[in-house]
Amino acid sequence: MSRVKNETFYTASLKKHGLTCRALHWNSNESQQIRFKVLLSLLEEDISACKVVDIGCGFGDLYHYMQPKPLQYLGIDVMQEMVEEAKKRTGCEILQCDALVDELPFADYYFCSGAMNILQRFETYLFIQNCFSASQKGFIFNILEGDDESLVYNYFREKEIKELAKKIGAHCVIKKGYMPRDMSVGFFK
Repeated sequence: MSRVKNETFYTASLKKHGLTCRALHWNSNESQQIRFKVLLSLLEEDISACKVVDIGCGFGDLYHYMQPKPLQYLGIDVMQEMVEEAKKRTGCEILQCDALVDELPFADYYFCSGAMNILQRFETYLFIQNCFSASQKGFIFNILEGDDESLVYNYFREKEIKELAKKIGAHCVIKKGYMPRDMSVGFFK
């Protein structure tokens, strides 16, 4: 179970902000794009030949940011309203799915930007393990960095992320310093 109920959290935000990046709890389009840029910088290969899953895809904004486009893009979100909007905006296949309980489709890479921010710690570990297992080459994600003291948001220290990578047999690459209290991580096979 999330720290806060996922549907309540995002439904209230959608009602307040409409179909904008603020509804997804991004401060601005610019901050969202900075995170996308850093996530994609963790790749060492051309993504155009890859099958990519964007888990927690929201409105599918990562798809539009990706250049070149992946060979095949699949968006996944737990919220039906997000799924419908992402289908409209991307024209791609978008599934309603919960990474904590549903079987995930295989892909070269999984990406996640922000979707783990309200999970409990054990849920975050499970989410990361499930996405890494479903990837052929790796799971690339961002996560909030710091002491885990929030009642709403989920924070991790770099050491914890490295320990999890070691536990599941991932080669870990971390980038920090692009935004306060944010880190991007690549778990590679």
